[in-house]
Amino acid sequence: MKKTLIAIAAASAITATGIASAQCSFHEAHGYGTADRNVLTQMPASAGFIRTGGYQKMQAKPDIVDTAAAAGDFNTLVKAVQAAGLVETLKGDGPYTVFAPTDEAFAKLPPGTIEALLNDKEKLTKVLTYHVVPGKLDAKQVTSMSKLATVEGSYLPVASIDIASTDIMTSNGVIHVVNEVLIPQS
Repeated sequence: MKKTLIAIAAASAITATGIASAQCSFHEAHGYGTADRNVLTQMPASAGFIRTGGYQKMQAKPDIVDTAAAAGDFNTLVKAVQAAGLVETLKGDGPYTVFAPTDEAFAKLPPGTIEALLNDKEKLTKVLTYHVVPGKLDAKQVTSMSKLATVEGSYLPVASIDIASTDIMTSNGVIHVVNEVLIPQS
């Protein structure tokens, strides 16, 4: 009993400053910023959070570019976005709805088309921005419209889009996978 009381007394002698200092050292050692400390200790363990050593770190949802790159089916699209200089735009706040052609969709283009687009930044930008619609439109919203105004400046007829998969949510928009490269009419 006496040892227990001594242990309790010793534990209660730790000051709030000492605890804060220990937490700060723990956070810095594990890559958390000082500003993260209060957020990490107050958040419940739930979807979107990772528990690490008794603390939780918010797991950020990747943006459109990172989601496409990680999927592995959009290598040509990612390369084209890089060549057109659109990476920062599609990593920006958005939100954007992207109709993302797969590598197979790009492979359906006539021989030499991809190379020609990659060597013509203006035309490539026009084609890529035709796949992007301002706003975060899920499949239900997309299918309720007959046409969508694209970032490129013309309208995309919804009925003509061959959509393979829908509603891949990202931090700055949504991706709908398409089985073809969409080419603006003008």
